[in-house]
Amino acid sequence: MSVFALVASAAIGACGGGSSSSVRFISIGTGGTGGVYYPYGGALARLISEKLPNVRATAEATGGAVDNLKLLHLGKVDLAFTLADTLAEAVSGRGPFQESGAIGSIRTLAPLYTNYTHVVVKQGSGIRRLADLKGRVVSTGSPGSGTEVIADRILGEAGVDPRRGITRHSLGASESAGAIKDGKLDAFFWSGGVPTPAVQELAATPGMTIALVPQDDLLPLLQRDFGKGLYRLTSIPAATYRGLAGDVPVIGVTNFLVASSALDDALIHDIVRLLFDEKNALVAAHPEARHLAVPPGEDVSSVPFHAGAVKYYKERGWK
Repeated sequence: MSVFALVASAAIGACGGGSSSSVRFISIGTGGTGGVYYPYGGALARLISEKLPNVRATAEATGGAVDNLKLLHLGKVDLAFTLADTLAEAVSGRGPFQESGAIGSIRTLAPLYTNYTHVVVKQGSGIRRLADLKGRVVSTGSPGSGTEVIADRILGEAGVDPRRGITRHSLGASESAGAIKDGKLDAFFWSGGVPTPAVQELAATPGMTIALVPQDDLLPLLQRDFGKGLYRLTSIPAATYRGLAGDVPVIGVTNFLVASSALDDALIHDIVRLLFDEKNALVAAHPEARHLAVPPGEDVSSVPFHAGAVKYYKERGWK
């Protein structure tokens, strides 16, 4: 059973004038400090606190995409970062949500950017494809993370039992990078934007040369077993991390910002408007925010859009 303890809570901004009873406090479930969710969510929390009258936001470091939706369901966070495949599992009550059951209180606010599935190894490890991970020491991501969901699926499609076919560790990006540097891991999975700070720092370590394992051969199997809308082929450019010999084809999955359906329409409208109005400030926090764009329609998500978000998008051209 997942542990819902928050790893850290970063309060952004100070309460200005007015009584504390007039201030609305909201929290944002992000992820580990070595990934993209954390700086992105921290920047959003700061903007909400600075730009929306009588609203103060905090960015919470969490286990990641799975735990964020469970925390949202429990009312412990109000907004959350998550992944398309994790979102689909939550609304159907499958996989990591079998115990909690289907979560119907989630509403979509915006698609954000693509997560790139990193399988990081040292150059010269002999690991050139996913099947080579059999019998190796591998981190499949933090418990309660979207990385863990996609790692299990990819390993299964590669013919490697994700529980018994590897010596399994459950570490976040920063912890995984440290462990591979110390020779305690052969490989680690990470599903995140690029560049991911923890991987970038690992690649820049003197005497360390990393490689990323390609995954293009597994895309047809993932689409067959989990649906064509969740996964697509993308690539991590060679210039992203020091030492890469060329672009690496990997599995991509969309990130979403979601909210509790209990939040009122006016507040959500203002938050979504703020996302787009202050896009440059978000890009300054992390370059993946440059991909933020008005979605073409509601069918981009398996979860309905919040009415407040729909109102904003209609102002931007939705019919």
